[in-house]
Amino acid sequence: MYTKRALFELGVTGADFTESEQDQLDRQGFYIRKNYFTPAACEEMATEFDRLSSIEGAQGGHEVHVEPGAPRVSNIFNKTAAYDRCLGIKPVLAAAHYLLGEIKVHGANLREPMKGQGHQDLHVDVPKHFPEDWWVLNVIVTFDDMRLDNGPTRVIPGSHHWPPLNVAAVNRFDWSPKPLSPAEEKLIPTDLAAPYPGEVLVEAPKGSLIICNSSIWHGGTRNLSGDRRRVLHLTYTRRDLPQQLVQRQHLTQATYERLDDVQRYFLDIEPVPAGAAILQSARAPGATSDWWK
Repeated sequence: MYTKRALFELGVTGADFTESEQDQLDRQGFYIRKNYFTPAACEEMATEFDRLSSIEGAQGGHEVHVEPGAPRVSNIFNKTAAYDRCLGIKPVLAAAHYLLGEIKVHGANLREPMKGQGHQDLHVDVPKHFPEDWWVLNVIVTFDDMRLDNGPTRVIPGSHHWPPLNVAAVNRFDWSPKPLSPAEEKLIPTDLAAPYPGEVLVEAPKGSLIICNSSIWHGGTRNLSGDRRRVLHLTYTRRDLPQQLVQRQHLTQATYERLDDVQRYFLDIEPVPAGAAILQSARAPGATSDWWK
């Protein structure tokens, strides 16, 4: 299997990633495809998030990252089939292939900011060694309406072309930034938690796809109203780079047998050699969630 063949088998076409969306991704670093999932599908995925979150409690997201004030769930494909549909989102796959070439799933994490919580420093998700050195594409799948009062994601349009922000509290790169020019120095805020000139607070109805170059400066904001704001953060990376959550280290027999060849390819769990044991209930010894190491 290879990416172009996988996209062909899924029936991905030019309508799944339009010229306008390509232009927005190139220039702004993000765009929105509204109402991709039906309200019924959103309700099913949101309800499953609640179920899993109630089981994991304060340890939710422990395979990758636990965030106080914003419950998370990670390793989702080995815990439920409710999100299998998200492995075949055509607009996301088309955009990821355009940006990155040969692709695989990088991570898949559910998140919801609680009332008065969820604010993050501005950050980027990946390093960048030179202009247009793209590593990851991120999609936020909204299960509830994302509004100004319930903790919308904030983004700085065009900032994916700026120097990457290495923020120790949010991301931890195995990477040393190069010295900045005077013009680049002026772009770096003294307070990463403060509003940034020109930032956009993203609003989108439930069922939408917010597709971002993961090099864009962005961050979560505080949920002021306390209204539900459940999302899936699904990321894709190049096949030569490691995953955030190494799927083979968590793979269960049930998950492998449930998924088809294309889904296995994008999760990077195929092929499994004949007779190999694939059932795993915990992280392999010595494994790390710091994917850039």
